[in-house]
Amino acid sequence: MVYDAQAFAALADPTRKRVFELVSEHPRSVAQLVRLLPVSQPAVSHHLRILREARLVRAEPRGASNIYQVDPHGLGLMRAWLDRMWDDALKGFSEEFNKKEEARP
Repeated sequence: MVYDAQAFAALADPTRKRVFELVSEHPRSVAQLVRLLPVSQPAVSHHLRILREARLVRAEPRGASNIYQVDPHGLGLMRAWLDRMWDDALKGFSEEFNKKEEARP
């Protein structure tokens, strides 16, 4: 399975990465995020929309606002892809090492 690169692209932006980090600490509203970041409310909302589309965060309506939290399903897909890449890299390294060992006199 090929993982959708949208999540990696979403985290490539430094401000968006910081928004994600803050939301991963604990769920937060847009207003709470605005107080912690040097960007406007529309900019925070824009970054959250991109993170939602990348399935890295999800919104839960609470009263008149939304509370943003990490989307465990989307993050799990990203983690599974990274784990597979790591497993493939280790397998390739092991195979190459074994070839060199077998070739030794």
